[in-house]
Amino acid sequence: MRYSWFVLIFLVSSACMKGKKVDLIVHNAKIHCMDDQNTVEDAMAIKDGKIVEVGPERQILNKYRADEIQDAKQRDVFPGFTDAHTHMFSLAKQNLGVDLTDCKSMEEVVNRIKTYLKEKKRAFVIGRGWDQTRWKDDRMPTKEMISKAFPSIPIALYRIDGHALLVNEALLITLDHPKYIRLNDPFVSGLFIDNDMSIPEAALNDFSEKEYVEELLRIQEKLYAYGVTGVHEAGVLNWQVKLLKRLVQQDRLSLNIYAMLSANEENYQFAKRNGIISLKNLSVRSFKLYMDGALGSRGALLKSPYTDQHGHIGLQLISNEGLSLWIDRCLALDYQLNTHAIGDRGNQLVLNAYKRAFESNPDHRWRIEHAQVIDPSDLHFFGDYAVFPSVQPTHATSDQDWAANRLGKNRMKGAYAYRSLYNQFGMLALGTDFPVEEINPFLTLRAAVLRMDKHDYPKHGFLMEEALDLNTALKGMTIWPQFASFSETVRGMLIQGMEATFFVCAKSFNETSIPVKNGSIVTYVRGRKVYDASVY
Repeated sequence: MRYSWFVLIFLVSSACMKGKKVDLIVHNAKIHCMDDQNTVEDAMAIKDGKIVEVGPERQILNKYRADEIQDAKQRDVFPGFTDAHTHMFSLAKQNLGVDLTDCKSMEEVVNRIKTYLKEKKRAFVIGRGWDQTRWKDDRMPTKEMISKAFPSIPIALYRIDGHALLVNEALLITLDHPKYIRLNDPFVSGLFIDNDMSIPEAALNDFSEKEYVEELLRIQEKLYAYGVTGVHEAGVLNWQVKLLKRLVQQDRLSLNIYAMLSANEENYQFAKRNGIISLKNLSVRSFKLYMDGALGSRGALLKSPYTDQHGHIGLQLISNEGLSLWIDRCLALDYQLNTHAIGDRGNQLVLNAYKRAFESNPDHRWRIEHAQVIDPSDLHFFGDYAVFPSVQPTHATSDQDWAANRLGKNRMKGAYAYRSLYNQFGMLALGTDFPVEEINPFLTLRAAVLRMDKHDYPKHGFLMEEALDLNTALKGMTIWPQFASFSETVRGMLIQGMEATFFVCAKSFNETSIPVKNGSIVTYVRGRKVYDASVY
């Protein structure tokens, strides 16, 4: 043992005195290159933010020298994870407002708001994270309790999925509303779903740009601590694009960001003026469109009615003509279209409409975000029309206790069907959809491979026939999100010529054991250290 350590020290010392000069050497590692051969190497040399060579320990240490040498101590090294579906601005807003995740009742929601107001002294309250499926009664809430508790301060509370907004009377009285009100009118209940949310949102105060910047930088740091070095930000407004551009230009955001523009007229005119944007680590070349709502709030568009709501099939948030218009616009601009579709009818409509993109360019890479419930008879369209599935495995483990109540047993055969989607298209882009789910990418791996949540539930996994193997899931978090964002020649693998963006994993994991509490020892982006656990 003493002799082995002497040889290692000698090799490292020798590397400092001879060989080609590079910026960084990583050695004594298990480097998962994530190439087609699933190569695992010992060491790599890095210069000017790119990988010069990956290979055996002695080869790299004899051939190169560097001032910075990172000893991985036999830990696993992976390309930086990419979260292929995020909402950084929504998470920032949740952090600035009231975090209502894991509330077990409306009483707990009220208590959290009271605690928040004691600490923050705000003139308005924005909260997010309530989820009525966690309560004793799965009925959607109404305004009465928050109106009584807060009669004079405007309150706006988003459901965990962002597809429902509950407001109190103090906010409602500031809004214009129709003279004749139906019994199920949101002005009566205080509950606005999907497109209707724009009515109260127009009257909401928002947090300052400075507050958003501070939160975005905190989120970046948290992502780096988990080994996440890239995000696909799913739907940004025009002011948010401008803010991201400024932070990237100032080198304050070093995270790789693939920003999808929210599909609205202002952003369309922006894209017409600017075309495809590639600014350092920021890329803008896609639109995010909504076909339907969410399953939890019964807004997902289904082919037949919800099992737990007679006669209700969900919501179609854009007309067939509107979808066709955005397809025309994206084809003309050479932009990617990424459409939110959850229900089986919503997915069917989008899949059929995407045929035109395939006929125009078989390598179009247009995406369906979520692809949560698919009629098995429609699965082949993903392969036929080269539609890229972008899915969030933790949705399966979060929804498992109530999804069958919404869909019925038969429709569960095409729900959360990640293995089937992979078999059709040959790739998957995996994400979290944070803040809908937790930011932790190891929960994504657990949900994809073990089909369990962070509490090891259910014991034998949820719909295990749709589980992914570990290598497939890892590619869904490394190289395949790069294909989904036209950056596969730049990053996602640790091979010669690629961007040196990677992390040293704290704990090892395998096909049968994926720790919940895991993260990065050290994270590099383009050859620069951006996170070091030893300093925290």
